Amino acid sequence: MAVGTLAAARAGGPRARLGRAARRAAHLVAVLLLVTLAAAALVELIPGSPAVAILGPSATPEQIAELDAAYGFDRPFPERYLDWLGGLLTGDLGRSIQSDQPVLATILERLPVTLEIALLAVGISLLIAIPLGVRTGSRVGGALDRAVTAAASALMSIPVFVAGVVLIYLLALTTGWFPVSGWAPPSDGIAANLHYALLPAVALAVGETPALLRLLRGDVAATLREDFVRTAATRGLPRRYILFRHVLRPSALPLVTMAAVVFGRLLAGSVVVESLFALPGLGGLALQSIPAKDIPVIQGLVVLVAITYVLVNALVDVGYTVLDPRTRSR
Repeated sequence: MAVGTLAAARAGGPRARLGRAARRAAHLVAVLLLVTLAAAALVELIPGSPAVAILGPSATPEQIAELDAAYGFDRPFPERYLDWLGGLLTGDLGRSIQSDQPVLATILERLPVTLEIALLAVGISLLIAIPLGVRTGSRVGGALDRAVTAAASALMSIPVFVAGVVLIYLLALTTGWFPVSGWAPPSDGIAANLHYALLPAVALAVGETPALLRLLRGDVAATLREDFVRTAATRGLPRRYILFRHVLRPSALPLVTMAAVVFGRLLAGSVVVESLFALPGLGGLALQSIPAKDIPVIQGLVVLVAITYVLVNALVDVGYTVLDPRTRSR
């Protein structure tokens, strides 16, 4: 027994934790390098000369040679990739072909809009999913559970652009409560900012809330059958206290993972909502850059969204140890 205890202590000691952290960091770096390699290889997917694809068939050889030299399209891919990766590490992603502005500055100018819409959408989804998920999961088969499950199934089948159009008609055109399109930055005031941001966020949340709700409902129902929950009930603790103290915390682990996945998906897939509400975010920038074949901006968008997604999931792994200390030993 003493030997086993000593081995377990060593397994969870500082050296073991440092080793696990190093392996996780190495895995994270490998994933990020693969992402940058894929983003840099986008140029190789263009048939023929990228300069011809950008300038069009009427471009002169001198114009093609000038663009190739300016953006390095005439150089071997390994050399071009290493230079681009070095620039990425120093915050230099090149210059936009359309505007001749630094790519990083162009993206950072648009990023706050997309981040705010995505965070608002996730927040709205969680505000609805957590209380309803706990309530329905604790009374599976009840009237509220059947009604919420039916509504969630219906909402999951609604595309985001349909939800956006319906919300615009009901809450913007009919009532005038919200603007149809446009944007007000937080510097104009929180009220003005939310006046423009809330409707697009709700449109995104319509499709994401049902999945979060159903996930939490199933986990709550399963956790209620655990022995430690039954023990808490036999001690005479209030049901509400048991649900939110003993049941919600372990049930929230998959919910946290799903919320992070939703955030990454919204960050990368906000094109429809941003175009529908005419928002000046990353989605609008992508819609401008893809038809214009603005390769440096497209590469910057791909690598930024991918890095954000990977880092968010890494933070979720760290958050697990806060929500459930048992994961530290694993």
